[in-house]
Amino acid sequence: MDHVNVIIVGAGLSGIGAAAHLVEKCPEKTFTLLEGRAAVGGTWDLFRYPGIRSDSDMHTLGYSFKPWTQAKSIADGPSIRDYVNETADEFDIRRHIRFDHKVQTASWDSTQSHWVLTSTLSDGSTTKISGDFLFMCGGYYSYDDPHRPEFPGESRYQGQVLHPQFWPEDLNYEDKKVVVIGSGATAVTLVPSMAEKRGPGHHGSALAHLRGVSSG
Repeated sequence: MDHVNVIIVGAGLSGIGAAAHLVEKCPEKTFTLLEGRAAVGGTWDLFRYPGIRSDSDMHTLGYSFKPWTQAKSIADGPSIRDYVNETADEFDIRRHIRFDHKVQTASWDSTQSHWVLTSTLSDGSTTKISGDFLFMCGGYYSYDDPHRPEFPGESRYQGQVLHPQFWPEDLNYEDKKVVVIGSGATAVTLVPSMAEKRGPGHHGSALAHLRGVSSG
């Protein structure tokens, strides 16, 4: 079983930031990042629905050691994904990442005074790694089982029902009637972006309809 000084769970914005701090301030320490998916970026790589962007300004959300320099402080998802990947490359972090390692358990071993993490790999096998310090940077979203309310009578609906977290790349919604349930951050970025496919002049109409939609 491999052992490192620091285990970081997650290779998203927080995990890459934590690793960069270790590279810069603790070069003598060994570390690894366990990433359940096959890419850097976390939420900003997973979410691909139209209009995906940050709710917070990137001057605050970004790294102090790598200030956000783009014109838009409320940045879109692809720009943030590029920013995280660029940071990973600048600090040579990618070689420390173990992709497709989905952490299943984290146990403290009192006899050895270290953590032992068990991960499932993409082929179904498991592997263990131990570390002196555990840094959880997995975020608060469930990538596999996001919140999904059940609606009475949904089984009788003849159309397609989608969750933005699992947005299909080839989805064609032109000339179709779309109902958006909810009026939060996802909706107010999704609807205007979808309306762009119908051309200028539909943005105001789309937002007006959005104001009347509620998830409550």
